[in-house]
Amino acid sequence: MLAPDSFKGSLTAAEVCAALEAGVLRAVPGAEVVRIPMADGGEGTLDCVGAATGGKEVLLDVEDPLGAPTTARYLLDTDRAAAVVELAAASGLPLVDPARRDPLRADTTGTGRLVADAIRRGARSVLVCVGGSASTDGGTGLLRALGFRFLSRSGAELPPGGGALAELDRIDTGGVPANVRRTRFRIACDVTNPLIGPRGAAAVFGPQKGAGPAEVRTLEHGLTRLADVLAEHTGVAVHDVPGAGAAGGTCGGMLALLGAEALPGCELVADAVGLPAALDGADLVLTGEGRIDDQSAGGKVVSLVARLAAGRGIPAVALAGQVVPPLTDLHALGLTAAFSIADGPRALADMSESASGLLAAAAEQAVRLRTA
Repeated sequence: MLAPDSFKGSLTAAEVCAALEAGVLRAVPGAEVVRIPMADGGEGTLDCVGAATGGKEVLLDVEDPLGAPTTARYLLDTDRAAAVVELAAASGLPLVDPARRDPLRADTTGTGRLVADAIRRGARSVLVCVGGSASTDGGTGLLRALGFRFLSRSGAELPPGGGALAELDRIDTGGVPANVRRTRFRIACDVTNPLIGPRGAAAVFGPQKGAGPAEVRTLEHGLTRLADVLAEHTGVAVHDVPGAGAAGGTCGGMLALLGAEALPGCELVADAVGLPAALDGADLVLTGEGRIDDQSAGGKVVSLVARLAAGRGIPAVALAGQVVPPLTDLHALGLTAAFSIADGPRALADMSESASGLLAAAAEQAVRLRTA
């Protein structure tokens, strides 16, 4: 059984599966190999769910995180009146050239356009996968595209981005359509960070999006004001809710104003692709991701696969570009072993280019050890 995440910036989960299978078959020609590409709610989730469940891919012209035109896609299942939207498709950090990054102005409006289009086409259940965002806007761009208005004390609508949120005075919901109010929203979340504080969206993820120390303070102030106003408006306090800080606080805004349900992304994907049932009868499970470290046990694909395999008495081996001990928590979850695919000192770019061959070689050796 093969159930890896993608190696971000190098291989998709499906490509990782193909490389692993090549190595398995070198060790055991004729072996029955079951591929289950996985994701944790971030980039690649749409492909994994789409491959397993079908549905129609919809392309839409929307705004990128800084308002420039871009084309993004989402998945629409008309039979089930359901849609899957990947935030990174319209509001992801890779869409913004490093020279253009503006962490105070970046927002999630493009993702909101995708959600609104899905609802207009009949979706009554929308899963939003929130990994990989470029913004720290508390989800206000997404919510604005659904009819919410974020107003200053003078009654003016705030400009896009988290940098303006400190001026938020109230939220106008009068323009939210009835079909949005009737929609069930779920969030595939791959982190447990709260909205604000030292582990919050601005402090932890802001620097990754180009925010310097002063900008992080501005974003923190804005998200705190947003959380206060959300609590006043809805009675839902999201300041310290685990996961509310995901995607620059998008999860927090959706929890409060849309009544969304946040769930671990990899568990949602596992259910959608049928991973638990596919594990039955497996002799060995190979999983992996780009880097395995002490964060991998906190709801990442490797941790879920290890736990499910251990529950069935199946050994699980993880392969990664880099393995950073200690892995005590992963072993406690049931992971048998983890190995780096590096075959010697290599630059990161070289590792990325050679990842497929390195994965195949490592998989072959892991299977030979199992069958010895």
